[in-house]
Amino acid sequence: MEGSEPVRGGMRRFTWEEIGQRNGRGPAPQERWLVIDRKVYDISHFYRRHPGGSRVISHYAGQDATDPFIAFHLDKALVRKYMNPLLIGELAPDQPSFEPSKNKKLVEDFRELRATVGRMGLLQPNHAFFILCLCHILMLDVAAWLIIWYFGASLVPFLFSAVLLGTVQAQAGWLQHDFGHLSVFSKSRWNHWVHKFVIGHLKGAPASWWNHLHFQHHAKPNCFRKDPDVNMHPLFFALGKTLSVELGVQKKKFMPYNHQHKYFFIIGPPALVPLYFQWYIFYFAVQRKQWVDLAWMLSFYIRFFLTYLPFLGVKGTLGLHLLVRFIESNWFVWVTQMNHIPMHIDYDKNVDWFSTQLQATCNVRQSLFNDWFSGHLNFQIEHHLFPTMPRHNYRKVAPLVKSLCAKHGIEYQCKPLLTAFADIVHSLKDSGELWLDAYLHK
Repeated sequence: MEGSEPVRGGMRRFTWEEIGQRNGRGPAPQERWLVIDRKVYDISHFYRRHPGGSRVISHYAGQDATDPFIAFHLDKALVRKYMNPLLIGELAPDQPSFEPSKNKKLVEDFRELRATVGRMGLLQPNHAFFILCLCHILMLDVAAWLIIWYFGASLVPFLFSAVLLGTVQAQAGWLQHDFGHLSVFSKSRWNHWVHKFVIGHLKGAPASWWNHLHFQHHAKPNCFRKDPDVNMHPLFFALGKTLSVELGVQKKKFMPYNHQHKYFFIIGPPALVPLYFQWYIFYFAVQRKQWVDLAWMLSFYIRFFLTYLPFLGVKGTLGLHLLVRFIESNWFVWVTQMNHIPMHIDYDKNVDWFSTQLQATCNVRQSLFNDWFSGHLNFQIEHHLFPTMPRHNYRKVAPLVKSLCAKHGIEYQCKPLLTAFADIVHSLKDSGELWLDAYLHK
């Protein structure tokens, strides 16, 4: 290969220019390489078999993947054994350890911070915390049934039970998120097993679907065509300043984006779970033949209908389920979007891990209510920097992250809860106006 040098053992040395061309596009569309700790790996065939999903690893094709590799994997020594057959060489001695476009000092400082976090024990979970989280979810679930059983199916107990069950769904969503991120147990497989129970039996959704979407989001947050959470652009919304102007210049109008801050209240929080997720999760499980996930999902629906059918009948039980999904959907959308939609949204610019996460995330002020209400996702910055960190430790690492931000002149955004909600609407209004101006005048 032109430009590469042979080294001992038949391995070769490569430049960043050569690696950057192996990104699944461009002059070598069939090839995908990435770099971890200066070692070059060919994932051209492996990426489809990657346990974390083909897309999440492909998003780093042609790039240095050292920091996401460390962030996402618990047993790194074990993973490296499986990586050995993929090793094709290393960076040439004159090549920096990561792309020249990245901030060398910031990368080094963040890696030192991560080492400090490990020494402080902040990646170690408090199992009692997660047991209490599960217990309070189960207690609310039982309480919702007891209300219907004791007070009957009249309007007030029906609505009260629906609120409790909506709370169960939201809180179980935060708990499955912990297991999905391998934050509770030291062994990945233990987290995976319990994850299937929590998201499958307590929520009625497939773990494989969550993994497929969520790890892409963490790998490249707010990067168009790499983060599925911004796939609502451009079909439903115009997101981010750059993408909105681009859409306007191209004279594209799938929706009246200048009114998106209004119709968000109709097709956003109320509709996402009941009208989209509700059917798509079944399609996903069947289409990908995730039969174990499908069995767990069915166990939720069987339990739910057997529990409430004797008291509410078929129509009443269906109505209760729809109302619960409506409550869950509003809760889920406002909490998950308050940290990302108002932030920078653009194509992948391949900046360093720390900058990637900070420009796409913001925090909401800490309080007991905010911690509980958001499942500690009010510490979105810390969660994105250290995705396997148990959430009860976010507040402990936050001062260290703030200090690193201050050192490098990076804004660390932290807002009141209601301000964060309002900023979703304000950002949609702003990007809609940018689209309209570009659409009409450029």
